[in-house]
Amino acid sequence: MSELTHFDEHGESRMVDTSAKAETDRLARASGVVRMQPATLALICDRGMAKGDVLEVARLAGIMAAKRTGDLIPLCHPLPITSATVDFAFHDPDVLRIEATVRVVGRTGVEMEALTAVSVAALTVYDMCKAVDKGISIERIQLEEKRGGKSGTYLRDES
Repeated sequence: MSELTHFDEHGESRMVDTSAKAETDRLARASGVVRMQPATLALICDRGMAKGDVLEVARLAGIMAAKRTGDLIPLCHPLPITSATVDFAFHDPDVLRIEATVRVVGRTGVEMEALTAVSVAALTVYDMCKAVDKGISIERIQLEEKRGGKSGTYLRDES
């Protein structure tokens, strides 16, 4: 494993200097799982929650979070994101899968933006559904893929 880049030779925190890096097309894809009672997921699917369309509010929250990651994570660079998507899939009667894909043409990657998008989308699902299901759990938020930059491509091995 390589050296941690957010600390200088004295162990002090620093923002990584990316000025010498080349701008490249970068992509990151992250996912997470929200587990809930089957009746709660059915309400989401039927758009029956009193607070409104859970998935569309969560989608917007995730996209907005990706754009604000530099404000939330202390040493993240603020990035001019060129694309952010948040998608949902229903796995089993009690599992909602969230996937975010973020792109930028820049000097640093967008892994944190994709992970933040998934996290905030999942938290939004919880917020909108907690009145009917306080036992909702948010699980397995993880990077699935990253492309671009010096380190090249990463693709999660599911085995």
